Amino acid sequence: PTLQANLKGGNVGSQTDAEVVQREEQAINSEGYSVAEMKQIREAAETHNFQAEVSRMMHIIINSLYSNRDIFLREVISNASDALDKIRFLSLTNSALLGEGDQAKLDIHIKIDKENNILHITDRGIGMTKDDMVKYLGSIAKSGTSDFMKKVSEAGDKASSNLIGQFGVGFYSIFLVADRVTVTSKNNEDDQYVWESNAEGSFTISKDPRGNTLGRGTRISLHLKDDAKEYLETSTIRNLAKKYSEFINFPIYLWETKEVEEEVPVEETKEDKDETEEDKSDEDVDVTEEDDETDDDTPKTQKVKKNVSEWDLLNTVKPIWTRSPKDITEEEYNNFYKAISKDTEDPLTYTHFNAEGEAEFKSILFFPATAPYNVFDPNPDVHRGNFKLFVRRVFITDDFQELVPNYLKFLRGIVDSDDLPLNVSRETLQKHK
Repeated sequence: PTLQANLKGGNVGSQTDAEVVQREEQAINSEGYSVAEMKQIREAAETHNFQAEVSRMMHIIINSLYSNRDIFLREVISNASDALDKIRFLSLTNSALLGEGDQAKLDIHIKIDKENNILHITDRGIGMTKDDMVKYLGSIAKSGTSDFMKKVSEAGDKASSNLIGQFGVGFYSIFLVADRVTVTSKNNEDDQYVWESNAEGSFTISKDPRGNTLGRGTRISLHLKDDAKEYLETSTIRNLAKKYSEFINFPIYLWETKEVEEEVPVEETKEDKDETEEDKSDEDVDVTEEDDETDDDTPKTQKVKKNVSEWDLLNTVKPIWTRSPKDITEEEYNNFYKAISKDTEDPLTYTHFNAEGEAEFKSILFFPATAPYNVFDPNPDVHRGNFKLFVRRVFITDDFQELVPNYLKFLRGIVDSDDLPLNVSRETLQKHK
């Protein structure tokens, strides 16, 4: 037998009717843009090359600069805090810059999109213009915060001392966990723009086709890598935010879904009502006034579980060391000690002091009421976490092995400084002398 030619028929391309095409173009994707809007963004986008040897610099940042990729959340929150500080500082001379309603609230919001593998961090800070995006997001080691601080210091104002950023590389730590990043930003002096990059040598910027959806501020959307799925867990983000950024000046909120119990009335069926009436008619009981008083006619209820989503405040503990000791009550010291040490008892005593000299810092040290069970353990890792170093209220390290003698390792406390020298990754102190 011979094989018939063209047995499978002619090559006919797959077809999609016009209605399906239109429906797909109107579908909303995970970033809040429809397919048609994303198409419009990418068609109208301008492509820019990163400055300097970006491919090599990105490789260094992503693979060598940071020893712990958890750092990315600290860096993003610190940038958001700086943006909020900038708009707050500028609003001191022009209150109209803050706007009204929710827009005037200076806060940070974190939202996890598990379905689409995206982590969103949004702030209501100063935002970025199109030129700012090109200048600061497109140039390695170009810090917008440093430029802002320089301008303020030139004007003779010290109000920018709360600003955190220094080196201009923290933003790129997001590529430790993300293979693509989308930044949407709105500045009072420009339209809303969208910046996008996969850290492979170029980035795109386009005007947001949805218009002004942020009001003012910046949203960073991290499309997480396959090996970074742990950052889609609410508990992971909560713990990291509390560890690194608990004492940030501005409230940090996490969108959280919780299971709660709620009492709801039980709806009786017609059969239930009929049975109830029959039971009553069968009972031959004298009804007294006392019976009337004790008769419970309240509707029957039952407990049901349901999921409730809401914004949960993460940084509830305030950095009391920034205040004057005479303004702090003993109860506040005790509550702060319990918060940082997880101890259930009040401290035996404490000391709160400022040090000035070659390096300036503030510190609170607590003497526990009960000696820890491992007080004589020679292993330094056992005592790690008793002391914590902060720089401008951002956690840096809890490794004080070289700074605290062994016989004082049982003490608990914090040290915070505005001018301690750090390495570029801001993970350790820089030895400079």
